[in-house]
Parts: sequence; C-alpha cells; structure tokens
Amino acid sequence: MTTTAVQTPRAATGRAGDVMSECFKVTRRPRGTKPPADDTYRVAAMRRIAAARLRYCGLGAMADDVTLIVSELLTNALIHSGATEVSLRITVDGDTLRIAVRDGMPGRAQPGTADAEAESGRGLTLVDALARENGGAWGTSDAGAETWCSLTVPCGEQQ
Repeated sequence: MTTTAVQTPRAATGRAGDVMSECFKVTRRPRGTKPPADDTYRVAAMRRIAAARLRYCGLGAMADDVTLIVSELLTNALIHSGATEVSLRITVDGDTLRIAVRDGMPGRAQPGTADAEAESGRGLTLVDALARENGGAWGTSDAGAETWCSLTVPCGEQQ
C-alpha cells in the first residue's frame, strides 16, 4: 500500500482538499473470479482508514455511508476489473464529498440483478441508493477506468 500526504479540508478555504488518497497492488486474476484473502483484507483496511480520516477531518457523521460505498466500489473493482493496482481517493470540494475508485481497466460498472437468495450482486444498487439519499450521484468515467460517487456534505458538519 502507498499512502500520499493529505490536506485536511477546512471551512475557511471552501472545504476543499484531499481526505485521503491510497493506492495498493492486487493479485492479477481472471475477471469474475474470487479475490484472494490478502486483497479482501485491503478493502477492510481502506474502510478503517477512510473512517478515521473522515473523523479527523470533522466529517465523522458521514463515515457509515462513506465506508459502505468505499467497500462496495473497491470490492467491485477487485472482482470485475482484473487489474493489478487499485486506487481510492476521497476529496471534498465545497459541499460535495467525492469518492473515486480507479482500477485502470476499461469497462462500465453496472448494477447487478440479484434474487432474494443471492449472496452478491447488490453493491452498486446500494451505492446508488446511498448517493441519492445523500443528495449525490454515482457513475463511471468515460473510459470506464474509474467509478465514482458524490455525496452532499451535511450543513452541520464541523471542520
């Protein structure tokens, strides 16, 4: 894992800045195959780091929704991209928090369809619901190498 220096968002500067930026290597494997345990542990580590950084930046009230979105977007990249490196960046610009997961592999993330018995296939549907609930949206870059989600920062959040 590589960690880059982060700037703490500040209200006086328009709440702009990086909350976190991380990049980590993952095992190359065919798309759709189950990732090894070491890679799935990295998703859990990114959730914990994101929650800690949000609290540090005064955005702790957003931690539950953001960590769930981080988990779903990273897991989606691990399972479906076949990439060897994945990056996560969380930024704040004004009243918008943006989560971006980049795997560098072309292809559009699409919500799956899952029946009541399925153990997976609901992640992007959940991301969509959380984004809408928080006044935001989600999507995939034109090249398909990045999936992102934006959320509105609640007015009462202290920084």
